[in-house]
Amino acid sequence: MDHRSLWAPWRLAYLEEYEEAKQASEQAASETTFLSAYWEDPAGDLENHVVLRTDEGMILLNRYPYANGHLLVALGEPRPSLLDYGTAHRAEFWSLVERGIDLMQKVLDPDGINFGINQGAAAGAGVPGHLHGHLVPRWRGDTNAMTTVGGTRVIPASLEDMAERYRSALKQV
Repeated sequence: MDHRSLWAPWRLAYLEEYEEAKQASEQAASETTFLSAYWEDPAGDLENHVVLRTDEGMILLNRYPYANGHLLVALGEPRPSLLDYGTAHRAEFWSLVERGIDLMQKVLDPDGINFGINQGAAAGAGVPGHLHGHLVPRWRGDTNAMTTVGGTRVIPASLEDMAERYRSALKQV
C-alpha cells in the first residue's frame, strides 16, 4: 500500500492545547462514569449485569456488546490510564482479565477471544476517565452477511440470560 504524508506543522499548537483540555475533561469524567456508579452500588449488581466483584474491581457484561457475552473489566478506583495505577492495582486488573477469560472459556467455549484496552478518547475509549478492558468472545464465521452487508450485529441472548450463565459458572467453582 502506498502511504502519503500530509505535513501540517501548525497543528502542533492546537494539539498541545487540546491535550490540556482533554486532561481536564478526563478528570471531570472520571468522577461521574457509569463504572464508578456501579462500583459504588453493590446492591445493583444484578441490575447492572456485574457478574463478579472483588475488593478491588469487577467484571460485568457490556450493555452494548460486539458479540454475545462481551465482558468489561474495571478496577473500582477510576483512573484514565493503565500507568496511572500502581503495580499492585495493575496486577489486580490483569488478574480480573485472566478470571474473565477463564470464565468466558468455561461458559461460552469460543474459538477465540479479543481482549484489549482503549486508553483515551482518541483510541476509542467510550469512558476515557475510567480505564477498563474488553473481553470479546469470537467464533469462526461470526462476522457474517448481517454484519458486513447489513451493518447489523445479531446478539442472540439477552443480557440477563448471559449474566445468569456467567454467575452460574462462578457458583460451580
